Amino acid sequence: MDTDSLRLFVLAADKLNISAAGRKLGLAPAVASARLAKLEHALGADLLHRSTRKVSLSQQGAAFLPYAREMLAQEEAGLSALGRGEETPKGVLRFTAPSTFAQLYIAPIVHKFLARYPEITLDLRLSDLVYDLIEGSFDLAIRNSALEDTSLKGRKLAEDHRILCAAPSYLERRGTPQTPEELAGHDLVGFAGQEVKQLRGRNGAEGRFDPGLARNRLIVDDGASHKIATVAGAGIAFSAVWNVHKELQSGALVRVLPEYDVDDGAVLWLIYPKSNELSAKVRVFMDFLIEEIGQAPAWKA
Repeated sequence: MDTDSLRLFVLAADKLNISAAGRKLGLAPAVASARLAKLEHALGADLLHRSTRKVSLSQQGAAFLPYAREMLAQEEAGLSALGRGEETPKGVLRFTAPSTFAQLYIAPIVHKFLARYPEITLDLRLSDLVYDLIEGSFDLAIRNSALEDTSLKGRKLAEDHRILCAAPSYLERRGTPQTPEELAGHDLVGFAGQEVKQLRGRNGAEGRFDPGLARNRLIVDDGASHKIATVAGAGIAFSAVWNVHKELQSGALVRVLPEYDVDDGAVLWLIYPKSNELSAKVRVFMDFLIEEIGQAPAWKA
């Protein structure tokens, strides 16, 4: 399959403008249109809907787009393996990460990466909801959980230690639980989809943090709002240390059951589809994030 035509299709899908995509590749509008028409004829599918006013992806085009991106990534990786790839990493890198983590640790440093690699454009999709990497055509993602999906590969970014915490004002009002069993009588600032967590005491004792047994007075789906509500005294929260370490240092939050560790195997992973070989742009971004964040995590200082 003609990868130049695939590249044109991917650009046209991103820009929703065939002429602009053609200009990016040095093609006249008529040549770009003819080349896309030839690709559609070869595939036997209409990839783009065209009108005098706009261009949009067809249903078939949306389904084909992730595979077109993957074929281009494979070509780039293959050429790099032969020493014939681009000397300078370039192109659009689609990256997704939890919004709260990105606000704290990624957004403040991306300017350094862009200055180091001026031919890379970062397309960041930041949400505490989990995107499907393949369906969303993502090159890379951060996931803060155990890496269980066999269709994905990854590199460890950092440990993701979780704790129970609350505001002093809440504990003064409701009391401080002394055992895991006492959590059932407290208000919980819950996170959407939160699961039961095993607690392991340093003296060998075991317990459970079961959101279903506590009073779920507040459930949110955003890490920043989750922390703000906890600091304000809404209840006890299960939080990642990277999200609350400054509040713990200042005393705005204190650990609950500090002698217990959450035993869930959570790790911050940089992951990418297993079917993709690492392209230069993905490899340098992973190296950058590990250098800037993973080598000396700010929350472990």
